[in-house]
Amino acid sequence: MAKLRLKISMSLDGFVAGPDQSVDNPLGVGGMRIHEWVFPLAAWRKMHGLEGGEVNESSQVVEDSLANIGATIMGRNMFGGQPGPWDERNLWNGWWGDNPPFHHPVFVLTHHMRRPLMRNGGTSFTFVTDGIHAALEQARRAADGKDVSLAGGAKASAQYLKAGLIDEMEINLAPVLLGTGERLFDGVGDDMHDLKLVRTVAAPGVVHLKFARG
Repeated sequence: MAKLRLKISMSLDGFVAGPDQSVDNPLGVGGMRIHEWVFPLAAWRKMHGLEGGEVNESSQVVEDSLANIGATIMGRNMFGGQPGPWDERNLWNGWWGDNPPFHHPVFVLTHHMRRPLMRNGGTSFTFVTDGIHAALEQARRAADGKDVSLAGGAKASAQYLKAGLIDEMEINLAPVLLGTGERLFDGVGDDMHDLKLVRTVAAPGVVHLKFARG
């Protein structure tokens, strides 16, 4: 069966987003600091249609995280827009413009119904209102034998972790303190569901911790 693979960046004090997430601050106030390690990388820049960039110890980690992915799941906060019901007069279509970097089906967890959104480059967004299991089932069908990426945010990731549905987890640990915001492991408890540390990679501005089922 296709694996569900979580990849997420986290501060030393356990936050994956800062406080007060909004259109102006999609990662919350100060949250961009936990991602600063990835922006200069050639692997990240290529994914976003940019040229050039650095190659370092993080490069292979990023390339591995993108390999064999056929679908993505994300929470409503990561997709963005205003909280609550969708504004039909001014629909939010994501942070990524007309050609998002996914190039495969994306399933967005939300409490509010919305028609699917088709974008250029093979990316589609389907809005799932009946929970994490339904989203995973749809994503696995769409992935057609490839793995499913769980891209965050905190609440969506915590739900899948607590349910024991994560097969692999890559935590990109940034050496910064946010002090407040959205914690990855809030409400998860102490059960790792057989996830064990299998790789540690130290790189400029980040330590990559990979966990997989034993």
